[in-house]
Amino acid sequence: MNATIARAGAAHLVHAEGAPCPTLVVDADRLPPGDEALLEGLARVRDGLGAETRRTVLKNAVVRPSAHPLFDLDYYFVQSLPGGRDRFDTRGSCGHSILAAVEAAARDGMIEPLEPGRRVRVNVLNNGDHVVCETDETGSGRTRFTAHFLCTPARPVGDLLITGEAVTRVTVDGRQLPVSLVDMGNPYVFVGAGDLGVRDAQELFAAGDELFGLLGRVRRAVCAHMGWDASGAFPKIAALLPGPDGDLAVRAVSVPSWHPTLALTGAICLGTAVGIEGTLPWSLARAAGHDSGLVRLRTPGGPLRVRARITGPADTPRLGWVSVADKYVRYENAVHLTAGARSAALTPDRSRSEDPSCLSLPL
Repeated sequence: MNATIARAGAAHLVHAEGAPCPTLVVDADRLPPGDEALLEGLARVRDGLGAETRRTVLKNAVVRPSAHPLFDLDYYFVQSLPGGRDRFDTRGSCGHSILAAVEAAARDGMIEPLEPGRRVRVNVLNNGDHVVCETDETGSGRTRFTAHFLCTPARPVGDLLITGEAVTRVTVDGRQLPVSLVDMGNPYVFVGAGDLGVRDAQELFAAGDELFGLLGRVRRAVCAHMGWDASGAFPKIAALLPGPDGDLAVRAVSVPSWHPTLALTGAICLGTAVGIEGTLPWSLARAAGHDSGLVRLRTPGGPLRVRARITGPADTPRLGWVSVADKYVRYENAVHLTAGARSAALTPDRSRSEDPSCLSLPL
């Protein structure tokens, strides 16, 4: 084992409620530098976890205190993929894992302790996102956050449309299907559930393998249309239906199954898309009676509230920030990386530079 990994140290398992699994948060100083070496080091750390933890915990966050004066924490997201110990995808981010990383970093002393009102500024190395995690409440074994995704400077909303169009048509099962491809937080494919034969939210949330398989075919059709590799975790895909009270029902796919709620980056992306005229989310939200302001999302695991700040003249609107409130994080275990051995012990915790665009590769 690489000596950098072998020395004693700790990682953490932290679960952001609504995420499909906990996040393994690892101190960057416990891993070797460089892209390939870092991923191999992470694979070795994961080798030391129990078999069930390796199987179920597919999200990893590599963090360190930021040397950049605008940020508190540098964050690098690594998605574990089924099918191999070293199959990873680093092309996107995960909002739930960002919150998990902030919780772990505060416990490790990388950043100031969390208390109501404290804001932690996170530099996402994967894609250049700037995220402010605002602590709303602490105690009772969990922390409540509001997550703010910032656009600095404000971004023209047209730049967030991956194809440059509000709606793109792809061929799925021999027919043309409209989708909207939007990239904010993570790239997402949004499709109307009604176009897939789903009649209402109850049917959407109860759907099983048939709809799951159909969404997979839609995603692969989009990847073929765009010339993307479909074997990774991105783009994500979500199906939408207008609700009776101005809300949007949404069901999304994670890795490798249905998402229990909606990824935080999915909420960010969807809230943004609702504000971009002509997109499917924009049209479906208006069919539900939504006009502007706070967007109410209904997911299989409960409601979400998201607000996007879009400013500027109507012909050149710009996105300033997107916020999601009431996100809870629960600390689970410290993972002690034992020196000279391919093993790790889980210990329950009963206590409670330069321009950022240059920081695009691993820690």
